[in-house]
Amino acid sequence: MAMLPLPPTPFFGNKNRAFWRLQFLGWGGALLLRAMSSLANAVPWSFLIIVIIATITGFSISLILSVIYRALINRRAIVTWGVTAVVLAIAVGLYAFIDSWVVSLYRTSADSSFAQLFLGVFYLDLTLLGAWSALYYAINFYIQVEEQNHQLLQLENQATSAQLAMLRYQLNPHFLFNTLNSISTLVLLKQTEPANAMLSRLSSFLRYTLINEPTARVTVAQEVETLKLYLGIELMRFEERLRTQFQIDDAARDALMPSLLLQPLVENAIKYAVSPMEEGAEITINAHQIGSVLRIVISDTGPGLPPGIDPAELFGANHDMGHERGQGRGHGTQSTGVGLANIRDRLVQAYGDNQRFDIVSGADGGVIVTIELPFEIREATPRPPRSVQPVLNPAVAG
Repeated sequence: MAMLPLPPTPFFGNKNRAFWRLQFLGWGGALLLRAMSSLANAVPWSFLIIVIIATITGFSISLILSVIYRALINRRAIVTWGVTAVVLAIAVGLYAFIDSWVVSLYRTSADSSFAQLFLGVFYLDLTLLGAWSALYYAINFYIQVEEQNHQLLQLENQATSAQLAMLRYQLNPHFLFNTLNSISTLVLLKQTEPANAMLSRLSSFLRYTLINEPTARVTVAQEVETLKLYLGIELMRFEERLRTQFQIDDAARDALMPSLLLQPLVENAIKYAVSPMEEGAEITINAHQIGSVLRIVISDTGPGLPPGIDPAELFGANHDMGHERGQGRGHGTQSTGVGLANIRDRLVQAYGDNQRFDIVSGADGGVIVTIELPFEIREATPRPPRSVQPVLNPAVAG
Protein backbone atom coordinates (compact mmCIF):
# COMPACT_ATOMS: atom_id res chain seq x y z
CA MET A 1 0.00 0.00 0.00
CA ALA A 2 1.42 3.42 -0.96
CA MET A 3 2.37 5.67 1.92
CA LEU A 4 1.40 9.32 2.11
CA PRO A 5 4.38 11.60 1.47
CA LEU A 6 3.38 13.83 4.41
CA PRO A 7 1.47 13.06 7.61
CA PRO A 8 -2.15 14.31 7.61
CA THR A 9 -2.65 17.74 9.17
CA PRO A 10 -5.09 17.90 12.12
CA PHE A 11 -8.36 19.70 11.40
CA PHE A 12 -7.52 22.48 13.87
CA GLY A 13 -3.84 22.55 12.91
CA ASN A 14 -4.61 25.79 11.06
CA LYS A 15 -7.20 27.54 13.21
CA ASN A 16 -7.96 30.26 10.65
CA ARG A 17 -8.65 27.74 7.90
CA ALA A 18 -10.72 25.60 10.26
CA PHE A 19 -12.84 28.64 11.23
CA TRP A 20 -13.73 29.44 7.64
CA ARG A 21 -14.49 25.82 6.85
CA LEU A 22 -16.87 25.55 9.79
CA GLN A 23 -18.35 28.98 8.98
CA PHE A 24 -19.27 28.05 5.42
CA LEU A 25 -20.35 24.55 6.42
CA GLY A 26 -22.58 25.76 9.25
CA TRP A 27 -24.30 28.60 7.46
CA GLY A 28 -24.54 26.53 4.29
CA GLY A 29 -26.36 23.87 6.29
CA ALA A 30 -28.68 26.52 7.77
CA LEU A 31 -29.42 27.82 4.26
CA LEU A 32 -30.20 24.34 2.98
CA LEU A 33 -32.44 23.55 5.97
CA ARG A 34 -34.46 26.77 5.70
CA ALA A 35 -34.79 26.38 1.93
CA MET A 36 -36.09 22.81 2.24
CA SER A 37 -38.50 23.86 5.01
CA SER A 38 -39.86 26.70 2.86
CA LEU A 39 -40.37 24.47 -0.17
CA ALA A 40 -42.04 21.83 1.99
CA ASN A 41 -44.58 24.47 3.11
CA ALA A 42 -45.42 25.32 -0.53
CA VAL A 43 -43.74 28.73 -0.40
CA PRO A 44 -43.01 30.25 -3.83
CA TRP A 45 -39.54 29.77 -5.23
CA SER A 46 -38.97 33.49 -5.12
CA PHE A 47 -38.94 33.29 -1.31
CA LEU A 48 -35.58 31.52 -1.57
CA ILE A 49 -34.09 34.98 -2.23
CA ILE A 50 -35.26 36.01 1.24
CA VAL A 51 -33.65 32.87 2.72
CA ILE A 52 -30.35 33.63 0.97
CA ILE A 53 -30.38 37.23 2.21
CA ALA A 54 -31.14 36.06 5.76
CA THR A 55 -28.26 33.55 5.62
CA ILE A 56 -25.80 36.15 4.34
CA THR A 57 -26.95 38.52 7.09
CA GLY A 58 -26.39 35.87 9.76
CA PHE A 59 -23.02 34.97 8.25
CA SER A 60 -21.91 38.62 8.37
CA ILE A 61 -23.14 39.22 11.92
CA SER A 62 -21.36 36.06 13.11
CA LEU A 63 -18.09 37.42 11.70
CA ILE A 64 -18.52 40.54 13.83
CA LEU A 65 -19.34 38.36 16.84
CA SER A 66 -16.20 36.29 16.27
CA VAL A 67 -14.03 39.41 16.55
CA ILE A 68 -15.75 40.43 19.81
CA TYR A 69 -15.69 36.92 21.27
CA ARG A 70 -12.00 36.56 20.45
CA ALA A 71 -11.31 39.59 22.63
CA LEU A 72 -13.51 38.26 25.46
CA ILE A 73 -12.57 34.59 25.63
CA ASN A 74 -9.48 35.04 27.83
CA ARG A 75 -11.02 37.59 30.21
CA ARG A 76 -12.46 36.86 33.62
CA ALA A 77 -15.53 34.65 33.51
CA ILE A 78 -17.92 37.35 34.73
CA VAL A 79 -16.66 39.73 32.03
CA THR A 80 -16.71 37.11 29.29
CA TRP A 81 -20.21 35.80 29.91
CA GLY A 82 -21.74 39.15 30.93
CA VAL A 83 -20.53 41.02 27.85
CA THR A 84 -21.34 38.01 25.65
CA ALA A 85 -24.97 38.02 26.81
CA VAL A 86 -25.33 41.74 26.05
CA VAL A 87 -23.59 41.50 22.67
CA LEU A 88 -25.61 38.42 21.69
CA ALA A 89 -28.89 40.16 22.56
CA ILE A 90 -27.95 43.15 20.41
CA ALA A 91 -26.83 40.90 17.54
CA VAL A 92 -30.07 38.87 17.63
CA GLY A 93 -32.12 42.09 17.70
CA LEU A 94 -30.22 43.44 14.68
CA TYR A 95 -30.56 40.13 12.84
CA ALA A 96 -34.32 39.95 13.52
CA PHE A 97 -34.80 43.58 12.47
CA ILE A 98 -33.06 43.03 9.12
CA ASP A 99 -34.96 39.78 8.52
CA SER A 100 -38.27 41.42 9.34
CA TRP A 101 -37.57 44.39 7.11
CA VAL A 102 -36.62 42.17 4.13
CA VAL A 103 -39.71 39.96 4.62
CA SER A 104 -41.96 43.05 4.85
CA LEU A 105 -40.60 44.27 1.53
CA TYR A 106 -41.37 40.88 0.00
CA ARG A 107 -44.88 40.58 1.50
CA THR A 108 -46.27 44.00 0.66
CA SER A 109 -49.87 42.81 0.88
CA ALA A 110 -49.48 40.87 4.16
CA ASP A 111 -51.80 41.71 7.05
CA SER A 112 -49.18 41.13 9.74
CA SER A 113 -47.43 44.16 11.18
CA PHE A 114 -43.68 44.73 11.35
CA ALA A 115 -43.73 43.97 15.09
CA GLN A 116 -45.37 40.62 14.45
CA LEU A 117 -42.80 39.79 11.78
CA PHE A 118 -40.02 40.82 14.18
CA LEU A 119 -41.27 38.56 16.96
CA GLY A 120 -41.82 35.75 14.47
CA VAL A 121 -38.17 35.66 13.30
CA PHE A 122 -36.62 36.66 16.62
CA TYR A 123 -36.83 33.13 18.05
CA LEU A 124 -35.31 31.56 14.92
CA ASP A 125 -32.48 34.10 14.79
CA LEU A 126 -31.85 33.68 18.53
CA THR A 127 -31.55 29.92 17.98
CA LEU A 128 -29.08 30.33 15.12
CA LEU A 129 -26.82 32.94 16.72
CA GLY A 130 -27.10 31.33 20.16
CA ALA A 131 -26.04 27.96 18.77
CA TRP A 132 -23.26 29.63 16.77
CA SER A 133 -21.97 31.43 19.90
CA ALA A 134 -22.07 28.25 21.97
CA LEU A 135 -20.14 26.34 19.31
CA TYR A 136 -17.62 29.16 18.96
CA TYR A 137 -16.77 29.15 22.65
CA ALA A 138 -16.88 25.35 22.92
CA ILE A 139 -14.52 24.83 20.00
CA ASN A 140 -12.10 27.53 21.13
CA PHE A 141 -12.05 26.27 24.71
CA TYR A 142 -11.40 22.78 23.35
CA ILE A 143 -8.51 24.10 21.24
CA GLN A 144 -7.05 25.91 24.26
CA VAL A 145 -7.25 22.77 26.38
CA GLU A 146 -5.61 20.73 23.63
CA GLU A 147 -2.84 23.31 23.25
CA GLN A 148 -2.23 23.30 27.01
CA ASN A 149 -2.14 19.51 27.04
CA HIS A 150 0.27 19.56 24.10
CA GLN A 151 2.49 22.06 25.90
CA LEU A 152 2.42 19.96 29.07
CA LEU A 153 3.29 16.86 27.04
CA GLN A 154 6.17 18.71 25.40
CA LEU A 155 7.42 19.87 28.79
CA GLU A 156 7.18 16.31 30.14
CA ASN A 157 9.06 14.98 27.12
CA GLN A 158 11.71 17.66 27.50
CA ALA A 159 12.04 16.87 31.20
CA THR A 160 12.31 13.16 30.43
CA SER A 161 14.88 13.79 27.71
CA ALA A 162 16.85 16.07 30.02
CA GLN A 163 16.80 13.46 32.77
CA LEU A 164 17.84 10.71 30.38
CA ALA A 165 20.64 12.91 29.08
CA MET A 166 21.77 13.64 32.62
CA LEU A 167 21.78 9.97 33.47
CA ARG A 168 23.71 9.09 30.31
CA TYR A 169 26.30 11.75 31.04
CA GLN A 170 26.78 10.45 34.58
CA LEU A 171 28.88 7.54 33.32
CA ASN A 172 31.56 6.52 35.78
CA PRO A 173 34.74 8.39 34.74
CA HIS A 174 37.09 6.09 36.66
CA PHE A 175 37.95 4.08 33.57
CA LEU A 176 38.90 7.31 31.78
CA PHE A 177 41.30 8.29 34.54
CA ASN A 178 42.75 4.78 34.69
CA THR A 179 43.18 4.69 30.92
CA LEU A 180 44.95 8.04 30.82
CA ASN A 181 47.21 6.92 33.63
CA SER A 182 48.00 3.73 31.72
CA ILE A 183 48.77 5.70 28.57
CA SER A 184 51.00 8.02 30.59
CA THR A 185 52.84 5.02 32.04
CA LEU A 186 53.34 3.47 28.62
CA VAL A 187 54.71 6.77 27.30
CA LEU A 188 57.15 7.04 30.21
CA LEU A 189 58.27 3.47 29.50
CA LYS A 190 58.69 4.47 25.84
CA GLN A 191 56.22 1.79 24.72
CA THR A 192 54.90 3.96 21.91
CA GLU A 193 52.96 1.36 19.97
CA PRO A 194 50.77 0.12 22.88
CA ALA A 195 50.22 3.72 23.98
CA ASN A 196 49.07 4.70 20.48
CA ALA A 197 46.79 1.67 20.29
CA MET A 198 45.19 2.44 23.65
CA LEU A 199 44.80 6.11 22.76
CA SER A 200 43.17 5.21 19.44
CA ARG A 201 40.66 2.92 21.11
CA LEU A 202 39.91 5.52 23.77
CA SER A 203 39.36 8.10 21.03
CA SER A 204 36.92 5.80 19.19
CA PHE A 205 35.00 5.07 22.36
CA LEU A 206 34.72 8.72 23.39
CA ARG A 207 33.73 9.72 19.85
CA TYR A 208 30.84 7.29 20.01
CA THR A 209 29.66 8.68 23.36
CA LEU A 210 29.73 12.25 22.02
CA ILE A 211 28.17 11.86 18.58
CA ASN A 212 25.21 9.81 19.78
CA GLU A 213 22.20 11.52 21.32
CA PRO A 214 21.95 10.79 25.05
CA THR A 215 18.32 9.71 24.62
CA ALA A 216 18.93 7.70 21.44
CA ARG A 217 18.47 3.97 21.20
CA VAL A 218 20.87 1.74 19.34
CA THR A 219 20.81 -1.87 18.24
CA VAL A 220 22.28 -4.59 20.39
CA ALA A 221 24.93 -5.12 17.72
CA GLN A 222 25.98 -1.45 17.93
CA GLU A 223 26.04 -1.58 21.72
CA VAL A 224 28.20 -4.70 21.64
CA GLU A 225 30.67 -3.12 19.21
CA THR A 226 30.96 -0.10 21.50
CA LEU A 227 31.42 -2.38 24.48
CA LYS A 228 34.23 -4.16 22.64
CA LEU A 229 35.96 -0.80 22.17
CA TYR A 230 35.82 -0.26 25.92
CA LEU A 231 36.96 -3.81 26.65
CA GLY A 232 39.84 -3.39 24.23
CA ILE A 233 41.06 -0.52 26.37
CA GLU A 234 40.72 -2.50 29.59
CA LEU A 235 42.30 -5.58 28.03
CA MET A 236 45.52 -3.64 27.53
CA ARG A 237 45.51 -2.92 31.27
CA PHE A 238 44.56 -6.33 32.64
CA GLU A 239 45.80 -8.55 29.78
CA GLU A 240 45.06 -12.25 30.45
CA ARG A 241 43.33 -11.50 33.76
CA LEU A 242 40.35 -10.08 31.85
CA ARG A 243 38.50 -12.74 29.89
CA THR A 244 35.28 -11.96 28.01
CA GLN A 245 32.72 -14.00 26.16
CA PHE A 246 29.85 -12.73 23.98
CA GLN A 247 26.77 -14.87 23.32
CA ILE A 248 24.56 -12.72 21.09
CA ASP A 249 21.74 -14.48 19.25
CA ASP A 250 21.16 -13.41 15.66
CA ALA A 251 17.53 -12.57 16.46
CA ALA A 252 18.65 -10.12 19.16
CA ARG A 253 21.28 -8.24 17.16
CA ASP A 254 18.79 -5.80 15.61
CA ALA A 255 16.81 -5.20 18.82
CA LEU A 256 16.83 -1.63 20.18
CA MET A 257 18.12 -0.62 23.60
CA PRO A 258 19.36 2.57 25.33
CA SER A 259 22.88 3.46 24.27
CA LEU A 260 25.78 2.82 26.67
CA LEU A 261 23.59 0.83 29.02
CA LEU A 262 25.97 -2.11 29.39
CA GLN A 263 29.27 -0.27 29.81
CA PRO A 264 28.72 0.70 33.49
CA LEU A 265 27.78 -2.91 34.32
CA VAL A 266 30.87 -4.32 32.64
CA GLU A 267 33.00 -1.61 34.24
CA ASN A 268 31.57 -2.56 37.62
CA ALA A 269 32.35 -6.24 36.99
CA ILE A 270 35.93 -5.40 35.99
CA LYS A 271 36.44 -3.22 39.03
CA TYR A 272 35.07 -5.65 41.59
CA ALA A 273 35.48 -9.08 39.99
CA VAL A 274 38.61 -8.85 37.83
CA SER A 275 40.70 -6.22 39.64
CA PRO A 276 40.74 -7.64 43.22
CA MET A 277 41.40 -11.26 42.14
CA GLU A 278 44.95 -12.28 41.28
CA GLU A 279 43.76 -14.76 38.66
CA GLY A 280 41.24 -12.30 37.25
CA ALA A 281 37.76 -13.28 36.14
CA GLU A 282 35.64 -13.99 33.10
CA ILE A 283 32.73 -11.73 32.07
CA THR A 284 29.97 -13.12 29.86
CA ILE A 285 27.51 -10.96 27.95
CA ASN A 286 24.43 -12.80 26.72
CA ALA A 287 21.55 -11.34 24.67
CA HIS A 288 18.61 -13.21 23.20
CA GLN A 289 14.96 -12.84 22.32
CA ILE A 290 12.23 -14.47 24.38
CA GLY A 291 8.94 -13.83 22.62
CA SER A 292 8.30 -10.11 22.86
CA VAL A 293 11.12 -9.58 25.37
CA LEU A 294 14.82 -8.81 24.88
CA ARG A 295 16.82 -10.39 27.68
CA ILE A 296 20.40 -9.29 28.38
CA VAL A 297 22.45 -11.11 31.00
CA ILE A 298 25.88 -10.03 32.25
CA SER A 299 27.62 -12.47 34.56
CA ASP A 300 31.10 -12.76 36.02
CA THR A 301 33.17 -15.35 37.87
CA GLY A 302 34.19 -12.97 40.64
CA PRO A 303 33.61 -13.29 44.40
CA GLY A 304 29.91 -12.48 44.15
CA LEU A 305 27.74 -10.74 46.72
CA PRO A 306 28.58 -11.36 50.39
CA PRO A 307 26.02 -13.55 52.24
CA GLY A 308 23.15 -11.66 53.80
CA ILE A 309 23.24 -8.76 51.35
CA ASP A 310 19.80 -7.88 50.00
CA PRO A 311 20.15 -7.03 46.28
CA ALA A 312 17.52 -4.31 46.77
CA GLU A 313 20.04 -2.41 48.91
CA LEU A 314 22.27 -2.04 45.87
CA PHE A 315 19.83 0.42 44.28
CA GLY A 316 20.24 3.06 46.93
CA ALA A 317 21.23 6.52 45.89
CA ASN A 318 24.82 6.00 47.03
CA HIS A 319 25.32 2.31 46.39
CA ASP A 320 26.75 0.32 43.58
CA MET A 321 27.51 -3.34 43.32
CA GLY A 322 31.19 -2.83 43.95
CA HIS A 323 30.67 -1.09 47.28
CA GLU A 324 29.26 -4.28 48.77
CA ARG A 325 31.45 -6.72 46.88
CA GLY A 326 34.67 -4.86 47.68
CA GLN A 327 34.28 -4.92 51.45
CA GLY A 328 37.30 -6.41 53.18
CA ARG A 329 39.49 -6.22 50.06
CA GLY A 330 40.68 -2.68 50.25
CA HIS A 331 38.44 -1.66 47.34
CA GLY A 332 35.13 0.10 47.09
CA THR A 333 35.62 2.23 50.20
CA GLN A 334 33.73 4.98 48.40
CA SER A 335 30.81 4.17 46.12
CA THR A 336 30.59 5.64 42.64
CA GLY A 337 26.97 6.47 43.44
CA VAL A 338 25.76 6.49 39.85
CA GLY A 339 26.20 2.92 38.57
CA LEU A 340 23.24 0.67 39.29
CA ALA A 341 20.87 3.43 40.39
CA ASN A 342 21.68 5.25 37.14
CA ILE A 343 20.80 2.21 35.02
CA ARG A 344 17.61 1.57 36.97
CA ASP A 345 16.51 5.20 36.53
CA ARG A 346 17.30 5.16 32.80
CA LEU A 347 15.21 2.03 32.32
CA VAL A 348 12.30 3.47 34.31
CA GLN A 349 12.42 6.73 32.33
CA ALA A 350 12.54 4.89 29.00
CA TYR A 351 10.15 1.99 29.61
CA GLY A 352 8.20 2.65 32.82
CA ASP A 353 7.10 -0.60 34.43
CA ASN A 354 7.59 -2.54 31.20
CA GLN A 355 11.16 -3.57 32.07
CA ARG A 356 13.13 -5.68 34.54
CA PHE A 357 16.50 -5.15 36.20
CA ASP A 358 17.69 -7.82 38.64
CA ILE A 359 20.97 -8.61 40.40
CA VAL A 360 21.59 -11.96 42.06
CA SER A 361 24.56 -14.06 43.15
CA GLY A 362 25.42 -16.95 40.88
CA ALA A 363 25.13 -20.52 42.10
CA ASP A 364 28.87 -21.05 41.61
CA GLY A 365 29.89 -17.56 42.66
CA GLY A 366 29.99 -14.30 40.79
CA VAL A 367 27.14 -11.93 40.10
CA ILE A 368 24.40 -12.20 37.47
CA VAL A 369 22.75 -9.03 36.19
CA THR A 370 19.56 -9.51 34.15
CA ILE A 371 17.89 -6.81 32.05
CA GLU A 372 14.63 -7.39 30.20
CA LEU A 373 13.21 -4.86 27.74
CA PRO A 374 10.39 -4.85 25.18
CA PHE A 375 11.72 -6.38 21.97
CA GLU A 376 11.65 -3.59 19.38
CA ILE A 377 13.45 -3.16 16.09
CA ARG A 378 13.91 -0.05 14.00
CA GLU A 379 11.66 0.14 10.95
CA ALA A 380 13.52 -0.58 7.75
CA THR A 381 14.02 2.38 5.45
CA PRO A 382 13.75 1.94 1.65
CA ARG A 383 17.08 1.30 -0.04
CA PRO A 384 18.16 3.84 -2.68
CA PRO A 385 18.40 2.70 -6.32
CA ARG A 386 21.40 0.50 -7.01
CA SER A 387 22.98 3.13 -9.25
CA VAL A 388 23.14 5.67 -6.41
CA GLN A 389 23.49 3.34 -3.43
CA PRO A 390 26.22 4.71 -1.16
CA VAL A 391 29.23 2.63 -0.22
CA LEU A 392 28.96 1.55 3.39
CA ASN A 393 31.85 1.63 5.81
CA PRO A 394 32.84 -2.03 6.17
CA ALA A 395 33.28 -1.58 9.90
CA VAL A 396 29.69 -0.39 10.22
CA ALA A 397 28.23 -2.76 7.68
CA GLY A 398 29.65 -5.77 9.48
